[in-house]
Amino acid sequence: MRVDAYELAVTRRKIKPGLEAFVIEALLNRKIAKRPQTVHLQGRILFLTEDPELIKKQLAGEDLPWDTQNPQNNPKLRDDISTDEITPAHICFFFDETLGEFPYTGLKAGNEVPIQRGEVKRGGFVAAVSGKRRGKGSSREQSPYAELCAGIKLVIAENIERIYKQNCQNLGVLTSTDFSLIDKIRSGQEMPLAVFTAGEDEITRQIIEYGGLFKFNVARMQGKVSLPKIETKPRPMTLAEKIFARHMVEASSPEAAERSAEPFDSAQGRLARAPVPTQSEVPAVKPGDTGFARTDLRFSHEYVTPMAAIFFDQLVGKDAPINDPGSVLFFRDHLTFLDEVLSEQKRKMGLLDLATQLKLKQGEFAKRKSIRLHGELTDRKGDEGICHSVVLESYALPGQLVVGSDSHTPHSGAIGCIAFGIGTTDVFNSWITKDVRVRVPESVKIVVRGKKHENVTAKDFILKILSLDYVRSGKALAKVIEYAGQAIEELSVDERATMTNMAAEIGGFTGIVAPDQKAVEFLMERRTMSREQAEQMVDGLNSDADAEYAQVIELNAADITPMIATPGDPGNGKYIREMNTPVPVELAYGGTCTAGKNEDMDMYARVLDDALRQGKRVAYSVQFYIQFGSQETRDYCMRRGYLDIFQRAGAHVIEPSCGACINAGPGVSTRPDQVVISAQNRNFPGRSGPGQMYLASPLTVAASAVAGYIVEYEPSAQRELVHA
Repeated sequence: MRVDAYELAVTRRKIKPGLEAFVIEALLNRKIAKRPQTVHLQGRILFLTEDPELIKKQLAGEDLPWDTQNPQNNPKLRDDISTDEITPAHICFFFDETLGEFPYTGLKAGNEVPIQRGEVKRGGFVAAVSGKRRGKGSSREQSPYAELCAGIKLVIAENIERIYKQNCQNLGVLTSTDFSLIDKIRSGQEMPLAVFTAGEDEITRQIIEYGGLFKFNVARMQGKVSLPKIETKPRPMTLAEKIFARHMVEASSPEAAERSAEPFDSAQGRLARAPVPTQSEVPAVKPGDTGFARTDLRFSHEYVTPMAAIFFDQLVGKDAPINDPGSVLFFRDHLTFLDEVLSEQKRKMGLLDLATQLKLKQGEFAKRKSIRLHGELTDRKGDEGICHSVVLESYALPGQLVVGSDSHTPHSGAIGCIAFGIGTTDVFNSWITKDVRVRVPESVKIVVRGKKHENVTAKDFILKILSLDYVRSGKALAKVIEYAGQAIEELSVDERATMTNMAAEIGGFTGIVAPDQKAVEFLMERRTMSREQAEQMVDGLNSDADAEYAQVIELNAADITPMIATPGDPGNGKYIREMNTPVPVELAYGGTCTAGKNEDMDMYARVLDDALRQGKRVAYSVQFYIQFGSQETRDYCMRRGYLDIFQRAGAHVIEPSCGACINAGPGVSTRPDQVVISAQNRNFPGRSGPGQMYLASPLTVAASAVAGYIVEYEPSAQRELVHA
């Protein structure tokens, strides 16, 4: 039997005596076969329409007529279905086949949520159909897993978000944008498997043929699959392409395998050396090149780790080691304050107990595998920090390749690394191989020229970008979003992180800013590096002048004034000054990874200090919550005296956690008519409670909390802030 030298080297590295034979036998002798070359789907089709009554009829047993030849005659399908709607946050407390009871239970059609527990599974549906941008938002693999466990074997949509589609493929759920398949399913026709692999790269094709990523990886270890060789000649490259080229692993190279398994010094929770090799694994890459990329850092949080751990224990072995555990991080950051907001109804469902099990399972697995866990505080309620905040502050470095179990992993692109979200199956497979599959994406360059207004922030820039037709139509899906231009260069790393973080809302593969002197200063301040060390690290990390882009978008910072995203989607952006009538608010929230950084705290403090000087404070009608992204940011606020300002102004300060952003902490809405203004990154239906959520910058959120209604912050005091 031929065994790939790279896989053997990665698997054997750091394995304790006595375990090597177990791991090799368990994986290399496992019987692996491809799925049949024809697909026969027997069952009903669920059309996720905008009309809730049509959905209810289907759930009651009535099949919806569908004219594939004249689509204009069909009912309107729901667009922009987020994974928050497929599996609401509290459903993700389940991490087994029970998830099959819950697909689409957060789906909003009209003003209703028409699908209840168990209805999809009982309905005998084998396929689900929707419109544009299916699976946007969170990287939670619980969503396609819930669909799979409910009997859904195929999802059809006009276009499909990258992470969701990849999660489907990893689990063996078929995906397509071909609506003609509807007639084939209904007529009972067998379809060639090639229908679902057409247009896919060679690796993805084989993953689909083997029925999922784990089976493919076992076949890969057994030498049964063919991996494409990257033969791209030297060419002008974008920054992202340069980083990918340095991390692509040649499957046939034992030397590359040894380099890929080099240990990671986790002393004091920080990297001790530059991770990028001096020689590229391949001389160049171009969009469409596929292969496996060596990771420098892999992390997951308590929503994902337990399911990944179960997959690992069941499929690899409970005593099997993690490949280079020093480069793996776990976080307990999502559910720290859940008990303060969980409804009595959800408590009766046992969800609080399930959430506790997530924590315990992650802690046990971390201890068993010797993995660093950034967990809860021991002296007060809260945690060490949100994964993205801590990774940027303490771990990620320019030129690295970082993967995390969260769609906002691109946060770390602020210092010039490729950071992207992956699903549960990708996570647990990376524990075995230390690499992830990659199809080199196209890049979109967004240039923001000129100087911004004083009351405009990175959040306003990104809300403007999200409102562009190019983004809203899905043309930026799965592309690298590279930010450039004078206005971007003048942003701090904290503010750049807002831009790269919300590349997830664009639907991009990742977001990135070329590291410059701002990045050097960040590394000196946050990592205590010398200037020489930091400058050496960022040297050469820039796009070539003649690099190719799928699209170049140019904006003038002077044209952008404070923005707001109206309820329902971050892409619903408009200028505040274009709002016709004042919008009173009840809740204001400043926090999360996107808006819980040091500079965000500067903004909250700036507005509230201005208010105090004018004899004002948070409006009596508003509850204003400020939540730190990390303990490092909390310490920063203490040094700057911000806690006193926040308290005197009437804001409620909360220890680090994802909290309200995922409906799991103070600041969530409790009524459908409740208006919230938030600095978080998403306002999908139901994500942070049933209320009406507007997204805005930290400056706008704080100013609105003081005014009692949505208002621009006026640093020159040209507009008086008044109580509602």
